[in-house]
Amino acid sequence: MAVIGFALLAAAVLALLALVHRYVWRRLVGDTTTAGSRARRAGTVAAYVLPLLSVVALVSGRTGAPFPLQQALAWPGYLWLAALLYLTLALLAGEPARPLLRRLLARRAGRAPEPAGAEAVPAEPVPAELLPAAPASALGTAAPPAVAPACADPSRRLFVARAVGGAAAVAGLATTGYGTYGVLRGPRVKRVTVPLARLPRSAHGFRIAVVSDIHLGPVLGRAHTQRIVDTVNRTQPDLIAVVGDLVDGSVGDLGPAAEPLARLRSRHGAFFVTGNHEYYSGAAEWVDHVRELGLHPLENARVEIDGFDLAGVNDIAGESEGQGPDFGRALGDRDRTRAAVLMAHQPVVIDEAVEHGVDLQLSGHTHGGQLWPGNYIAELSNPTVAGLERYGDTQLYVTRGAGAWGPPVRVGAPSDITVVELASRQA
Repeated sequence: MAVIGFALLAAAVLALLALVHRYVWRRLVGDTTTAGSRARRAGTVAAYVLPLLSVVALVSGRTGAPFPLQQALAWPGYLWLAALLYLTLALLAGEPARPLLRRLLARRAGRAPEPAGAEAVPAEPVPAELLPAAPASALGTAAPPAVAPACADPSRRLFVARAVGGAAAVAGLATTGYGTYGVLRGPRVKRVTVPLARLPRSAHGFRIAVVSDIHLGPVLGRAHTQRIVDTVNRTQPDLIAVVGDLVDGSVGDLGPAAEPLARLRSRHGAFFVTGNHEYYSGAAEWVDHVRELGLHPLENARVEIDGFDLAGVNDIAGESEGQGPDFGRALGDRDRTRAAVLMAHQPVVIDEAVEHGVDLQLSGHTHGGQLWPGNYIAELSNPTVAGLERYGDTQLYVTRGAGAWGPPVRVGAPSDITVVELASRQA
């Protein structure tokens, strides 16, 4: 049944993609070019090749394709998905402008506005034998031209199609380009102060650099890791928390890209918990590898830091391997008079954190929606999409993450590394 359900979902997604591509082709190619022209042929070829690249890029990693092939497919395939989203939104936003522009142009030309939805229909010549006989007074003068019925002017409709389509193309591609620049530029630093009732005065001002969703893979590689490491080290944190989704691939393919993590520096070290993508990429291997790089994996475990307990739980995706989150192991026997900070990749485990008396949960996973309006979709499955919120006596902080999954594009959800400064209410 699960296989059938997945097949139906995949078929529905592919059908939707086909409809969207058909719409984009019609507005950007079919309406703006002439049949048989080079532009029409090139646009039609692109309408088939680009979605094919996107589908192949999405499945190549899961099917074990050679990593160089994954890299070659990823850039055009993933970028087209983002471009398709914003081209579609821009074209839809331009739909109301089409009839308004046509009416404006018709008035300026001194003609009655064409009816809504009118198509460009050339006027049919009237056969000579059906014309009324010309009056005698008109003999020897030119016959009046046949007047076509009021209809759409093909040149006017072509002008409107090109104007609206061109504006939509510029808006959609510019949005995609700006979002790509934001990812490749690297994350910016955010600073948040979080008061904790049980934090002693000795730990007041303790700074945790929270990093999540780095997503090393066929697009984001070693240079991306180095930018993140440099940014974290510049903040001079007391502790570094890497909260899952470090990679999208195997240690064999991405081990060199992760090597700069060995240069992370903080007074109390760097700690790591798994995200759901680690379980798609060989979680056990990655846990061993980050340990070799000097990070401390917290696999349903806890350590005592000066003034509070730092705990970490495996991601819920590990349940399929019998390695899911175990709050009892991580928090069950601790001293409840001490403050507790929990590293957990997905915000959805906040109820368990509240039940176990956690003061602050640090999470990622949502990317803040990554591609607007994806934030509205993320809200459907996450209690908090980004930022700091309170749940009972527990506070939850969700970072937007330092990388991107799929398209290396962010719109309306800039990447970040957050320095969380703990504040004692006893200070």
